[in-house]
Amino acid sequence: MYDDGLVACTDAELIIKRYYLWGGDKRISLRAIRAVNAVPLPNGSWRLWGTGDFVHWYNLDRDRPSRRVALWVDVGARIVPAVTPRDPRRLITELASRGIRTNRAGVVQRGQNWMRLA
Repeated sequence: MYDDGLVACTDAELIIKRYYLWGGDKRISLRAIRAVNAVPLPNGSWRLWGTGDFVHWYNLDRDRPSRRVALWVDVGARIVPAVTPRDPRRLITELASRGIRTNRAGVVQRGQNWMRLA
């Protein structure tokens, strides 16, 4: 199990805390997740909550400016839940151990350069 106060992964679901406007949590069944993609934190790392591109929706995370990696959760919907967990490598490992497809086991490709998760 993974729980860093912002994101939790249980045997049945991924819980994204402080996702909705009034602080409500988003619960996603692990069976509903198609894939989780780790990406270098895009422009907007100063976005503490919400969206800047009308595609990726970030939960409230006041420490996001200090994070390097975002996880985009593909659930087959137009809006993609996005999180910046405190330990992205560990969360990716947890999700992969539950049969969820992830990109390169914690390694993110960006052009010709490889970035290892912190």
